[in-house]
Amino acid sequence: MKQWWLRPGVRVVAALLLPFAVPAIITALIWALPGDPASIICPPENCGGTEILAKRWGLDQGPVAFFVGWVQDALQGDFRNSWRLQMGVPVAELLWEAVPKTAMLLAVALVPVGIGAVSGSTGVLPRVLDPLLYVVGLVPAVVLGLIAAAMVELSYGVASFEAEGELARLLAGAAVLGLADGAFSGAVTGTRGLVRAEATQRYVGVAVLRGEATLSNMLPNVALALAGQLRARAIHLLSGAVVVEVILRINGLGDLLWGGTLLQDFGVVLAAATGFAVLSSALLLAQALVEVMVALHIRRSPSLGASA
Repeated sequence: MKQWWLRPGVRVVAALLLPFAVPAIITALIWALPGDPASIICPPENCGGTEILAKRWGLDQGPVAFFVGWVQDALQGDFRNSWRLQMGVPVAELLWEAVPKTAMLLAVALVPVGIGAVSGSTGVLPRVLDPLLYVVGLVPAVVLGLIAAAMVELSYGVASFEAEGELARLLAGAAVLGLADGAFSGAVTGTRGLVRAEATQRYVGVAVLRGEATLSNMLPNVALALAGQLRARAIHLLSGAVVVEVILRINGLGDLLWGGTLLQDFGVVLAAATGFAVLSSALLLAQALVEVMVALHIRRSPSLGASA
């Protein structure tokens, strides 16, 4: 425990660097494409004045100057304007609309995952149900998303883009994310396996003989692994959000990233990908906070430190 701060410290550094690393990689990929970026976005045979467009978009001085200028503007909340997706519209406005929807989608999708984790750790769901859980988890998000989209359209029709319909699409998307691709079943079986393995430790048996609660004794020792599992599942949900938002037409970061990619609107792609990076950084910081809290708790309880 002498270097308990090392792991959370690395996570904090990674969380701070990630929002800069992602746009840097995307910028490098843009310039790695054959031809200059302005000509890719708007071919000379279709657009006149490509050089003027390159200067307007900041693409005329090379990747380093573009990246530095973009980051400086982004730190001030200015993500410049959309080039093609919604030409001339500030990307910040698109982000302002998209980020809350993706964050809410992810938060609601974590509910079934959290229920699965609690059910697995407490033994509420017996192992006899595992085959059924595995079958449900084998269904991909694309399939469940298409079913959910059809149900929303049949239920709301032309009103599916009004407030009630949008809420229904968001809840349906969250349900798809929480159940598809093994999200719920993995939370149940993964947490159960972790708790069962820890329950075989000697200190747990001693705690039972003392009449103490088993789970509360194990929690400090399994909290780090549980936090890691939860972050991994949240990242899994975040990656699936792109598919779900496109299929269910939820105007979130995933839909924005998809639309920007299709139309080669690299300004939108940079901003949307950075938004995903920021959400990933928040998850890293949350995991680091859990690790710090557990380490401090163990340091205050030497008996726990000996059993860890």
